[in-house]
Amino acid sequence: MAATTPVGSNQATKTYAPPIPFDFSQPPIIEGFTPPPRIKEEGFQEKFIRKTKENPFVPLGCLGTAGALLYGLRAFHHGKTRQSQLLMRGRIFAQGFTVIAIVVGVFTTAMNPKQ
Repeated sequence: MAATTPVGSNQATKTYAPPIPFDFSQPPIIEGFTPPPRIKEEGFQEKFIRKTKENPFVPLGCLGTAGALLYGLRAFHHGKTRQSQLLMRGRIFAQGFTVIAIVVGVFTTAMNPKQ
């Protein structure tokens, strides 16, 4: 003898709800993860001041490089070849100083723990 189940009266009807679209203005919800608060966007001036405070030797090296270049070009224009040669060598020294300052700044930033 075969068992029959009644059709209709005892079965609940399931409705399909469409998925909620992803809101791109909010971070995704991941269980067990809380995203950090959003940091205020900083402008050029704020970022420049912050980076200069972190590593003040890079802007000094850039200013030294630009100054030696401009003064050397001016000396070359006036026909002072010896002074021009010395200033171009000084420019190379200032560029090397700037590159070393950048490398040291990157190294110290990498070694410091995140605050």
